[in-house]
Amino acid sequence: MAVVAPGLDGTARADGPDLIFRKSTVWKFLTPDDKLATYAIDDPMVEGVACYYTVPEKGGVSGMLGVAEEVSDISIACRQVGPIAFKGKFEQGDVVYRESRSLIFKKMQIVRGCDAKRNVLVYLVYSDKLIDGSPKNSTTSVPVMPWGTQAEAPRCGDFVR
Repeated sequence: MAVVAPGLDGTARADGPDLIFRKSTVWKFLTPDDKLATYAIDDPMVEGVACYYTVPEKGGVSGMLGVAEEVSDISIACRQVGPIAFKGKFEQGDVVYRESRSLIFKKMQIVRGCDAKRNVLVYLVYSDKLIDGSPKNSTTSVPVMPWGTQAEAPRCGDFVR
């Protein structure tokens, strides 16, 4: 159940992620199977960076009706896919993307930070719950490098508020 909500700073994309593929993990009789689904999103504040994340999707009757609470096992990998250009300043830990993982209480968030010393963007995916959060998380990083004929890469630290 993917419900896209704007980021705390208004930067999260409204058009949602691109589904790359789904793979069944548990067969269910007469209802949808449990699956792993891999999605891609572009960082709305940093051109040239795409993140790929995989989430479990529950099948069965609750999954079919959209009321299943999804588990918190989420993986992420972000990569430079073109010349990096910053669209503006951002805060450490700004929300890049957020989606609901249950009917009311749980959401998954992808947040971004900058390791200014090494000129590396750092992305963290985690899920949280209104009552009891989840420590499950995954981190990935993208070194900000020149692309093609670009002479010098921008410094992410120059764009942190």
